[in-house]
Amino acid sequence: MCESAMGELAGPAVATGGFDLPGFRHDRHFLPHTSPGRPGPARRGSSREGPPERASPLERARQRTPEWAKALLAGGVAGCCAKTAVAPLDRTKILLQAHNSHYKHLGIFSTLEAIWVREGVAGWYRGNWCQMVRIFPYGAVQFMAFEQFKQTLTPALKHPHLAKLLAGSLGGMTAVVLTYPLDMVRVRLMFQVKGEQLYEGILHTFRTIWAREGGILAFYRGFVPTLAGMVPYSGLSFFTFDTLKQLLLESGPRAFLQHDLGGSDKVALRAPVNLVLGGVAGAIAQTASYPLDVTRRRMQLAVLTPHADQYSGCIQTLRTVYRTDGVRNGLYRGISVNYLRVVPQVAVSFCVYETCRQLLTLDNPKGS
Repeated sequence: MCESAMGELAGPAVATGGFDLPGFRHDRHFLPHTSPGRPGPARRGSSREGPPERASPLERARQRTPEWAKALLAGGVAGCCAKTAVAPLDRTKILLQAHNSHYKHLGIFSTLEAIWVREGVAGWYRGNWCQMVRIFPYGAVQFMAFEQFKQTLTPALKHPHLAKLLAGSLGGMTAVVLTYPLDMVRVRLMFQVKGEQLYEGILHTFRTIWAREGGILAFYRGFVPTLAGMVPYSGLSFFTFDTLKQLLLESGPRAFLQHDLGGSDKVALRAPVNLVLGGVAGAIAQTASYPLDVTRRRMQLAVLTPHADQYSGCIQTLRTVYRTDGVRNGLYRGISVNYLRVVPQVAVSFCVYETCRQLLTLDNPKGS
């Protein structure tokens, strides 16, 4: 009788209302990490998951920083690195474009040499400080605006390639509107030669232009061709780079790829590949927009040259340059030095931006 009762108690279960000893034992030895859905206390001495690892201060800062702020920082750094790398060629281009009396009869490399002889190394970087003051906000706004416009336009247009083209144009136009007065000051400083200086610095140039040339409107001479030229230039450069980048990420050789520098599992293009893609993008964009760039420079520097009245408007300036100097020696004068300048400049700009966006864990917008 007793043995029968004990047998029933130790059995698997009573059909109705009985006591389940194995089930009781299992509940009593409940392990949270193996059975998270079951209630009950943890088994003493069992292994438990430790507390989650704390993120480093840098990682927490990256997580708290909004995407637009990351794009601003990455774009500003990229712009400064790119412009500093090509500053000597940038000044050479301006001197040749505007037919400076000391250098207009020279070529690219002879102009670089003549600047060295006449003004020293500092001559190659004349106006570069003003360039940095301008280019950091310019690059920051341009890249940030491109990312924001692309993120907005891609789902709206349902055509990613058109969205990239429009986003690049709008990003460049936004940056030009906000930073054009600084570009005017930079060009005036770079056009000067040693011993014939009219301006003594950024603030002095601002005050002089404001007082002598008609206030705020004087800082926007050549603005219309600049804005018009930014449509093909910025649009094509961003479109070309972003399209080629996406193509190589999806179907390019594995040798072109590396792990993302931000520590994620994503893949990214290697820096030399980004340099090449940026150079290709810059060459295509510059060819399409160069005549408008010449027009802009002539209008900006008209007050410093004879016959300033011939360069008072965009269309009039284009006609004057074409009628006086033709296509090769007028509308495309200095384009060879511009290729030497723009190809490495755009290459460095996109390469540094891509490196910064990886380090800052800047996400790609959807549909990119």
